[in-house]
Amino acid sequence: MCERCSEGASDLIAPSRRSAMLLAASALGVAFTGRAFAKETKAPPKPQNVLSPDAALKRLMEGNARYADGVSRRHDFKHEREALAGGQNPFAAVLSCADSRIAPEYAFDTGRGDLFVCRVAGNFAGTETIASMEYAVAVLNTPMILVLGHDACGAVDATLKAIKDGKPPPGHIPSLVDAIAPAAKAAMQQGGDLLDKAIRQNVIDNVAKLKSAAPILNAAVEQGRLKIVGGIYRLTTGKVELIAQG
Repeated sequence: MCERCSEGASDLIAPSRRSAMLLAASALGVAFTGRAFAKETKAPPKPQNVLSPDAALKRLMEGNARYADGVSRRHDFKHEREALAGGQNPFAAVLSCADSRIAPEYAFDTGRGDLFVCRVAGNFAGTETIASMEYAVAVLNTPMILVLGHDACGAVDATLKAIKDGKPPPGHIPSLVDAIAPAAKAAMQQGGDLLDKAIRQNVIDNVAKLKSAAPILNAAVEQGRLKIVGGIYRLTTGKVELIAQG
């Protein structure tokens, strides 16, 4: 074969080889995509936690009723650990105060992997907390969020005192005061039991803040995939009073 013909034959062969390589790469891409998709859509570790927002709230409150009545269930933590080693799908998220008397997992008689809990003194939605709740909703498909305040909240009481005295507390505590101050000031305009009203207003304000948090939480609420409510934990009874459900 002449030199020119050999060059022409090489030009004809090269595209075929390139096509074969492209096809092989595409096949590998499809394979890896398939594996990733299969991983994302694997069965949840706790199928019983796949609930509608209303069903999730109902289950949460049924658990609280058991806890308040002193008839909490026995939880099989050993097998729960095994089931949850590869993932999680909590049926509810809770933004709770860090108060040592408030333990959402106990208060709602739940097991491991049932609740996605964020705790901070004063149960307010800061940037990190909102981001955590976005993760729960967008990645874990959690259908409801409860903002849980409680009686005699020290963080709210400290905020009221700081506003009245005009003296900021020491250390980093002023960051809590700044976050709770809007609710405290609103309660001051209402009269009556100032601490109770400030606690309640703080829950209402943070429910509203989470509901309007764009782009993830507000969209999930509008689409009916997420319910966000508020509650007050009663220290003497253990019962949770729901508020801000609208």
